[in-house]
Amino acid sequence: MDYRKSAQEVLDNVGGADNVVSAAHCATRLRLVIADNAKVNKGAIENVDGAKGVFEAQGQLQIIFGTGTVNKVYEEFIALSGVEAATKAEVKEAAAQQQNIFMRAIKVLGDVFVPIIPAIVASGLLLGIMSALNFMASNGFIALDTNNFIYKIADLVSGTSFGILQILIGYSAAKAFDANPYLGAVVGGAFINSSLQSAYTVASEGVQTMVTVIPGVYSFEWVGYQGHVIPIVIACAILAFLEKRLHKVVPEMFDLFVTPLVSVFVTVLVTLVAVGPIFVWAENAILGLIQTLLTLPFGIGSFIVGLFYAPTVVTGIHQMYTAIDLGQLAQYGVTYWLPIASAANIAQGGAALAVAFKTRDAKIKGLALPSALSAFMGITEPAIFGVNLRFFKPFIAGCIGGGCGALVCALTSLAASGTGVTGIFGILLCLAQPVQYAIMFAVAALVSFGVSFVLYKDELKASEQA
Repeated sequence: MDYRKSAQEVLDNVGGADNVVSAAHCATRLRLVIADNAKVNKGAIENVDGAKGVFEAQGQLQIIFGTGTVNKVYEEFIALSGVEAATKAEVKEAAAQQQNIFMRAIKVLGDVFVPIIPAIVASGLLLGIMSALNFMASNGFIALDTNNFIYKIADLVSGTSFGILQILIGYSAAKAFDANPYLGAVVGGAFINSSLQSAYTVASEGVQTMVTVIPGVYSFEWVGYQGHVIPIVIACAILAFLEKRLHKVVPEMFDLFVTPLVSVFVTVLVTLVAVGPIFVWAENAILGLIQTLLTLPFGIGSFIVGLFYAPTVVTGIHQMYTAIDLGQLAQYGVTYWLPIASAANIAQGGAALAVAFKTRDAKIKGLALPSALSAFMGITEPAIFGVNLRFFKPFIAGCIGGGCGALVCALTSLAASGTGVTGIFGILLCLAQPVQYAIMFAVAALVSFGVSFVLYKDELKASEQA
């Protein structure tokens, strides 16, 4: 393969170097931010030697070359275009600047919650394992010594991430807003301080203390923010606003102690007294609506969510879904959203797999098969953008399969103990309900495979049409 030639053809068909804002690559894809998308010839790019697919996602033009090839094409592309090499983070930032306000807000939520996922996965997977062990022990399948030191340490670790979730969110949110992340951690910690009544006790004990702000007019509940995530994000936005402005006006000799003190104190004060209660109510309302939707009779609501999940991935809205997962985990101890996401991902894999089996085009088969396997592992972008959306009917088949898989989730009350892992390995978050997860997997994959196999047909080439 001539990597330089492929890079030159890509450059020519994206409108030349002047139309490239920035360029980077990941393990398999060349990622470009384009100034004017109207100048891009996707059809020609798809025919570039080595290119296995091209799609737009999150403000980026992404061209699939595959592992080992993409880095060589990227090097030639940088050399030919004269565009300065950028990191994936820099490309994402450049792409974000070209998006509308709503999509930028969605990106911020992603920037806040995505970095926390590994911590939640660690505790969530261990929590799932512990739940499965306790279930087997209580039903006489195994003998479990709960006084064993390994069990005790595992039990300790399994709940840690969820116990300090607000601190993790505070750190990550402050970082996303370009504030001091350690101040963000302090802010998050303040809202779960032991001086406040735990929010988890309100349902059984009621609110124990009301703090008066204006006698006879306004008071607020002296209750912690356990079980809440959005108020912490809003608090860190306030923190960032205050910190940045204080850095500008406070003399340098006083900045080290005045700015952190005032920023943290005012943030916590404003949040507890005024802003927090509003967003606690809003978050509860949103989670309540979502839960109402997911629990509609006969699984109708879950079917609708599963049906339209993949289209939200295409638009980038899915970046906010981690907030839903974390909100449900914080309030209910499990998330009903993640299994539906898993069903949608699996279904797109099934649809792509059908294309791989049915197509006679070696290039499409070479792209569809690994894309399907990737989707079964929980990474859907290659399947959605490289295969299913390209031919559209497989994408529709994937949506139908996702809806059917989500229907199974509703009918079996399938829930996950954590977030961040879908597809085959998602079962590790559902060890309390492995059979239900397996049924969901089978339904989502088989329905999407069957519908896609029936609907998909290879496009006739110009020579065949003649």
